[in-house]
Amino acid sequence: MRIDVLLGDAPVVPADVADRVVVVIDVLRAATTVAAALAHGARAVIPFETVEEAVRRSKGLVRSDVLLAGERRMVRIDGFDLGNSPLEVTPDVVDGKTILYTTTNGTQTLAASHGARLCFFTGFVNVSATIRAVRAALSETTNVLILCAGHERRLALEDIVCAGRLVRGIALGQEQMVRGDGARVAELVERPFVGGVSSVAHEASHGRSLSAAGFDADVTACLTLDRYDCAVRYHDRQLSRHGVATAR
Repeated sequence: MRIDVLLGDAPVVPADVADRVVVVIDVLRAATTVAAALAHGARAVIPFETVEEAVRRSKGLVRSDVLLAGERRMVRIDGFDLGNSPLEVTPDVVDGKTILYTTTNGTQTLAASHGARLCFFTGFVNVSATIRAVRAALSETTNVLILCAGHERRLALEDIVCAGRLVRGIALGQEQMVRGDGARVAELVERPFVGGVSSVAHEASHGRSLSAAGFDADVTACLTLDRYDCAVRYHDRQLSRHGVATAR
């Protein structure tokens, strides 16, 4: 068994993810928004790499059954129903809906995970549920890869801290699990935040940028540990609650 982390500053290639259990992290804000939407009753979230793909897909569906959601450079896409805020996806808005979703960082990294044996999408808000789901999938031949979405091909402190927490939880008691260099780096970065992650907001450049743009409440929501007790699985090009069957 081996666990490693790609820190978010380099492209992911198919060989990286092939036949691995993959966890994609995008703390600010995609993984948090998706977890909130699914916890609040959304049927599924379908991620797209481009705005055009999401809009095109919406035209083939009953418009009242779907919501277009997403952002570019932190701002809601013109003509979309929702942006990328976990505070927008309340039960009265998303219950029973399928969300067509595109973001600057997170949905791009999800697309790079195709070919994984199993894939999860997480942030701090459901990190413990994700750890449990990954541990349940472990065997002697399992290799785990954690992908940090980062921010526009740059490192994102919040994602690396979350990766370190995942490594620590997944590897706990697994004496045969070998940590790659990326996993060791993530654990070292996470160590000062073992007692809590709220201070990441003040130290992470993306968190400061979001706060300056008026999304301070979003940042606070994204740095809440284990608000939701459900892992999010990426399967058949859609995101859903792990263990819950969904239909498109």
